[in-house]
Amino acid sequence: MSHHTEQADQLSPAETEDRIWKLANDIRICMLTTWSGSEQHSRPLSAHVDRDVHALYFLVDESGHKNEEIEKYPEVSCAFVDKGANDYVVIAGEAKLSNDRAKIAEIFSNFAKAWWDDENDPAIRLLTVTPSRGELWDGPGSAVAKAKLLFAAATGGDIDMGETGKTRL
Repeated sequence: MSHHTEQADQLSPAETEDRIWKLANDIRICMLTTWSGSEQHSRPLSAHVDRDVHALYFLVDESGHKNEEIEKYPEVSCAFVDKGANDYVVIAGEAKLSNDRAKIAEIFSNFAKAWWDDENDPAIRLLTVTPSRGELWDGPGSAVAKAKLLFAAATGGDIDMGETGKTRL
């Protein structure tokens, strides 16, 4: 039986970022958590992951408490779980609601038909999450290596490097 040191299991910041984006894209369904000002609310949503533009997209209904919560408290977290592989990813960032009909039509899928007839339903809204932090608990088995990173804002803005184990990319 081979023993790995913790150091050997550590991914580089670039590898960590690659793995976080890949797992989010592969798993797709996440628990999106919002804050009401007094409590958290979580609900499952299907993510459209677009690393090229540094965004997670979700189709949501125009009604619902989450929309009010997001407008007041835009910081959200998205937890992705692949239980079979013991892979866990959390992406946190700023959420924004819009009525971008072109993007809604672009990412509308068969999955969305469970809630809306088609992409032209006027009740559909686009929820865009711009990631600022990512955490990864990576299998195999129970030897889960944890890695954290800070995503550099798409604008190239400076990020606080205060905490050990987090990396600016």
